[in-house]
Amino acid sequence: MARPATDFATRLHSQGFRLTPQRQLIMDAVRHAARHVTPDEVYAAVHRQNPAISRATIYRTLDFLCEMRLIHALYWGGQMYYEIAAEQPHHHLVCRGCGVMVECAPDLLQIVVDVVEKKHRFTIDMDHVALFGLCRHCRGQGKKSKK
Repeated sequence: MARPATDFATRLHSQGFRLTPQRQLIMDAVRHAARHVTPDEVYAAVHRQNPAISRATIYRTLDFLCEMRLIHALYWGGQMYYEIAAEQPHHHLVCRGCGVMVECAPDLLQIVVDVVEKKHRFTIDMDHVALFGLCRHCRGQGKKSKK
């Protein structure tokens, strides 16, 4: 479940930052998307509201919001995709054949996390994880993974 809009301002303020009108528009564009969005899609949505906001501002703000952990980024197929950071860990299975993204329950990865943390004494950031492979359909079709 995505965080409520009021939480964005609170989180930024707690880190010493403001929720500027530009940041709000960009957050809203990502939050209101029904799926992962590209920077170009965010730009188009924001540009309809405020044509004065540049692409450079969109990219800088998306990076900043990722650093603040308000949104998550997923790089796939030569393209960056963004979504609002969920309150709970949020994972995806991404098909390299057809590009479909499916949500994966975080508890399914917990055994791997526990083993890696114990063996390597390394704490894993599990807020957002993407696992790449082939979906059932593409495996059945004998498709090869795209790079």
